[in-house]
Amino acid sequence: MTTPASNLPLERIETASTDELRALQLKRLKATLAHAYANSPVYKSKFDAAGVHPNDCRSLSDLAKFPFTTKADLRDNYPFGMFAVPRDNIVRIHASSGTTGKPTVVGYTQNDIDTWANLVARSLRASGARRGDMVHVSYGYGLFTGGLGAHYGAERLGLTVVPFGGGQTERQVQLMQDFKPDMIMVTPSYMLAIADEFERQGIDPRSSSLRLGVFGAEPWTNDMRLAIEQRMGIDAVDIYGLSEVMGPGVANECIETKDGPTIWEDHFYPEIINPETGELVADGEMGELVFTSLTKEALPIIRYRTRDLTRLLPGTARTMRRMEKITGRSDDMMIVRGVNVFPTQIEELILKQPVLAPHYQCVLSKDGHLDSLAVHVEVAAGQTHDSAAAQAAAAALAHAVKTFVGSSIRVVLKPCGGVERSMGKAKRVLDQR
Repeated sequence: MTTPASNLPLERIETASTDELRALQLKRLKATLAHAYANSPVYKSKFDAAGVHPNDCRSLSDLAKFPFTTKADLRDNYPFGMFAVPRDNIVRIHASSGTTGKPTVVGYTQNDIDTWANLVARSLRASGARRGDMVHVSYGYGLFTGGLGAHYGAERLGLTVVPFGGGQTERQVQLMQDFKPDMIMVTPSYMLAIADEFERQGIDPRSSSLRLGVFGAEPWTNDMRLAIEQRMGIDAVDIYGLSEVMGPGVANECIETKDGPTIWEDHFYPEIINPETGELVADGEMGELVFTSLTKEALPIIRYRTRDLTRLLPGTARTMRRMEKITGRSDDMMIVRGVNVFPTQIEELILKQPVLAPHYQCVLSKDGHLDSLAVHVEVAAGQTHDSAAAQAAAAALAHAVKTFVGSSIRVVLKPCGGVERSMGKAKRVLDQR
């Protein structure tokens, strides 16, 4: 299925010249650094310790002189210590789940909320949203930025929003059949659970009204994109964001090309660094993505280390640069007996086995003094996990992982429904060491 480009107009900055874009970035970068230094004691202390001042930024390349911000900075200054405006200027607060420690708390002024809504609207327009579209939002609402970020952006674009949130999969499918939405916004892993529910109800997922899915909040491969598109009969595009930088809508794929998210560079300045040394690498080289906000008021973020691994690519459908689709994070990387393994590498190989379903979890444990990796994976609908075909697929998967990734794994076959479903971000790695 090929979704046509949107019938909504582009913003002028999306196709402005590179020189015009860079001039705007520098102007906004200087203002952001000055705002952070003057109004955030945390940033003033960090800049002073590094021996830099906002006046030292005379070109975009001067940003490299400034210190990084990490998730630890936000946690160390929990809850509101990173804010650069008085608390009574904050109109909304979001926070991460805090599963690995204190949550990271972000705040927004009214201007920040307006900027965010505008950028999600821009993202949906780039995805192929058209006038009169209805969008079913299955991202979680609440402290997680996904649901409300998608919601406000869709409303800003003039779409009809169904604010469902996560969970109640059976009812989600029922309402999709009744309301007939054109688009869905959801994590790719939960989209698979929705597809399963269509089939459980005896409905061909391809017969639904959906023509477009906007997927984010977790890494997913192009093979996963193809699997979703073929199973649902839709176009699948990637939306990127993280709460510390804003939320969803920092970057988005353009439906015309589907060649990696275009970064909205008029609001976020990207860098790629060597994750080991922190040194900048050139566009086109792989490394860790770093973002500096250019327009945020409540929580300006300077050189934030995202831990996402990608590379910067030239613009295609827009002047602004793209980033290669995120398929791994440095903090998701498993080191198994000296071999670096990413869940998405395993996902890609699972998707090549028709007998297996793309519902899986990587379980790390100890085998004596050595690390051991077991991949728990479901068989496809209509298959039994103890059949000869399933056993052959498991052996083929283990061989492929050993051959192409370099790590020995144990494949644990599960019946259909045997891997716990996520209502939001999938938990791909369970570390029992």
